[in-house]
Amino acid sequence: MANERPARPERPERPSRPGGGRPDRREGGGGRPDRRPYHKKKVCRFCKDKALAMIDYKDAKALRPYVTEKGRIVPRRISGTCAKHQRMVSNALKRARNLAILPFTTTSI
Repeated sequence: MANERPARPERPERPSRPGGGRPDRREGGGGRPDRRPYHKKKVCRFCKDKALAMIDYKDAKALRPYVTEKGRIVPRRISGTCAKHQRMVSNALKRARNLAILPFTTTSI
């Protein structure tokens, strides 16, 4: 009986504010409610064109689209490459950086 806790008082019901609170998530936000969102399916350009499938670290021109202005590797969800070719691209970029073919970062801020 020594371990019993006193009962908590019940919380009072919060009054709803007119026009306040969070909007209902089920209701659509802005935009066109009658149309479904359309997202273009991204296709891996290396899978589509088998001639490009050989990703070479020495070809800096081919690797440029996969690096941002700040020098970061572009992720799959943006570039549209498949997992296999994204790994090959990132390894080629890292190798090209280590051999000073591509810069690690840009010089301008």
